[in-house]
Amino acid sequence: MAVGARDYIDKLLVEKYSQEKVDNHDESALTSKVSAEDMLDAMNNTANHYRNMLLLNQRLSMVCYGVVAKSAKYYTSDDAA
Repeated sequence: MAVGARDYIDKLLVEKYSQEKVDNHDESALTSKVSAEDMLDAMNNTANHYRNMLLLNQRLSMVCYGVVAKSAKYYTSDDAA
């Protein structure tokens, strides 16, 4: 597998940018701006909120099912006719 330009536009781009130099390899560019502990705490808080939301949604669904079941009116086959 060859590395390089495949068509005319790629060839022109390679020629244009072949002499460009990038100088962004200083220490501040390689260190993270956010501490790992803060990131893990944020992820943990988000997971806890989501878990609580799922539990609350489950409890609310059970309450709604109970309300619907209590308000339902059941008829025997003799009463329906």
